[in-house]
Amino acid sequence: MDTARASGILLHPTSLPGRFGVGDLGEWAYRFVDFLVETEQQLWQVLPIGPTSYGDSPYQSLSTFAGNPLLISLDKLVGEGWLTNDDLSTVPPFPDHRVDYGPVIEYHDQMLELAYDRFAAGKTEAQAAAFEQFNDENAYWLDDFALFFALKEHYEGKPWVEWARGEALHEADDLLKAMDTHARAIDAAKFRQWQFFSQWYELKAYANERGVKLIGDLPIFVAHDSSDVWANRDQFHLDEVGNPTVVAGVPPDYFSETGQRWGNPLYRWNIMAQQNFGWWIQRVAATLQTVDIVRIDHFRGFEAYWEIPATEPTAVIGRWVYAPGFQFFTVLRETLGGNLPIIAEDLGVITPGVRALRDDFGLPGMKVLQFAWGGRGGENSFLPHNHVPNCVVYSGTHDNNTTVGWWRNPEEVDDYIRHRLGSYIGQFVDEINWTLIRLAFMSVAHTAVVPMQDVLGLGEEARMNTPGKSEGNWSWRMTLDQFRGAPRQRLADLTRLYGRDRASVPDLVEAS
Repeated sequence: MDTARASGILLHPTSLPGRFGVGDLGEWAYRFVDFLVETEQQLWQVLPIGPTSYGDSPYQSLSTFAGNPLLISLDKLVGEGWLTNDDLSTVPPFPDHRVDYGPVIEYHDQMLELAYDRFAAGKTEAQAAAFEQFNDENAYWLDDFALFFALKEHYEGKPWVEWARGEALHEADDLLKAMDTHARAIDAAKFRQWQFFSQWYELKAYANERGVKLIGDLPIFVAHDSSDVWANRDQFHLDEVGNPTVVAGVPPDYFSETGQRWGNPLYRWNIMAQQNFGWWIQRVAATLQTVDIVRIDHFRGFEAYWEIPATEPTAVIGRWVYAPGFQFFTVLRETLGGNLPIIAEDLGVITPGVRALRDDFGLPGMKVLQFAWGGRGGENSFLPHNHVPNCVVYSGTHDNNTTVGWWRNPEEVDDYIRHRLGSYIGQFVDEINWTLIRLAFMSVAHTAVVPMQDVLGLGEEARMNTPGKSEGNWSWRMTLDQFRGAPRQRLADLTRLYGRDRASVPDLVEAS
């Protein structure tokens, strides 16, 4: 990836303001790009953008290729003639500071169904041709996903292993019947994907033309209840009816006595290698069409992963299994060509093998400043003086508390950390969020990214995700007042001061 000094903001599109209960790809997404330009930011980092399911986590998507229909701008559908201003004149009283997913999904489904009905009944020749072209170009994943989505709707949201056997096991005769029975629902699902990607690519072009690149997020594992697993059972460790035999997680450590049992099915890497990693290559290539740079979550799983028997309720019992990471990234680099625009999420306990895999392919790792102040001495790799140029530094991530929330929480920050941080910067810590933003921007790391919550100085109430907590995640939204009151000049001044602005990078690579 480009190693010129740059900085950016982490903000998932669902967290944008707007009147429809969830951030979308409409007006406020464009205004956020304008904010990035005004404050000299060159990067906008988002979380995975796939369609979510139970729990609303973008890391447990129904498809690694598809887009989240909740992000479709309803206002833009008015511009296409498939909705009217009257349709949108009565919007439920959604909260403006969080996403209330149940009612929001119900409302958006109603509007998207209405838009599809109008499209189906009155599409022009040009619209029909554009829709057909999208379907043809994306058939390699779209056909399976649209059928999966239609069947999941038919079975009232049940996981695919609970469907009728022939449909659950992707048997050709049963699928042909299902495609005929659910033809309208399949077409409607494809319509939503067409609109999502049409709007996404329009927004991406707007950002790229203004010197802003998008950083996406690719979880190493996919959800079991997804079209990816349903349509590619041979690629995963599953039993004869489709249930996982082993699942992903991480072993017990300082933070958890029982480890973390994520439950994602594990890959049959030997089968993938025999197929020259075709599914993975398609996955990364598709992601790099939607974004300019991709962060791979749990990168260490490409070197070795913790395999837990599916019958185990925790991650205590398991084993490390080696993965063919070097072989995979070699094929990926040969296929994509040039330097890989990938950020390696290398947090946690990282072995020499993981570091070698990261460094041999020139991938920047991550440094999180909230993790820098524990321990003794100056050896902590997250401390700014230990950073290397080829890394990405964050004040915190979506899995962390906000920096203000972290600083105020006695379970996370004790007197020792307060004293250590104050000693490090040589003064009393007044505004902790701006202290960490400044430290990130002054780092030798070529890239610095800070969550929007830290720019706004928000507390724990604005936290995006708490790992291990099953409810209340992924719902934070930035209000209009917060966005309008964001400290633009202060952010721009720091960006210029530490050479992360466009003027400091005269040879900025043209946006893709």
